[in-house]
Amino acid sequence: MHPLLQGVKLVAFDLDGTLVDSVPDLAVAVDAALAELDLPPAGETKIRDWVGNGSLKLMERALQFATQASEAQGTDRRGGAFVEVDKALLESAHQAFLHHYGLAPNARTRLYPGVREALDGLHAAGMPLGLVTNKPQAFIAPILEGFGLAGHFALCLGGDALPQKKPDPAPLLHLARHFAVAPGDCLMVGDSRHDIEAGRRAGFRTLAVPYGYNHGEPVAASRPDGLVESLAELV
Repeated sequence: MHPLLQGVKLVAFDLDGTLVDSVPDLAVAVDAALAELDLPPAGETKIRDWVGNGSLKLMERALQFATQASEAQGTDRRGGAFVEVDKALLESAHQAFLHHYGLAPNARTRLYPGVREALDGLHAAGMPLGLVTNKPQAFIAPILEGFGLAGHFALCLGGDALPQKKPDPAPLLHLARHFAVAPGDCLMVGDSRHDIEAGRRAGFRTLAVPYGYNHGEPVAASRPDGLVESLAELV
């Protein structure tokens, strides 16, 4: 086991960018939603830097790009301040995205190398595992079931499972309470600054992977307690 797991009684994982590369499927759904509004596609490369704050924020960023929002007002790739999008347009685009993504949330999504080995090893060792993602709850099961990993997680929390989502610590604290484990005995594993911030604010230990979607920034800049190139290093 990795040294950071010493004394850990519960491990919480992020999903997108940590366990799976879901951007290919997300990009198809985003671009299909934009096409319904007669807007140009955003493309997979740009969408890769917009993932991490939930599906509504993803579509907001896509609309801002597609409608030629002014760069001077913040259409940067790091997910900072953006010009405001019409709420009715955003709601329409978001519903279209949810429809298209729901048709095939796992067609092009792939596990990152080392993920299966890590989850199999931790599960076999009897470590309780939770999933805390900002992805809508409805899409979690189809993805995990598609990879035969649904049984590895005792509790999964999507971005709409609670009123708050990462980087708010509430989902992680909810997970710790569910398992009656002290936050200091829990580990949050993720790919973005939102995961590290949520973990730190919840009192969890934090572990990062460098290959995910952290808005084009190195996740090491968020100063996690540990960093591994592959989750296989955990076991």
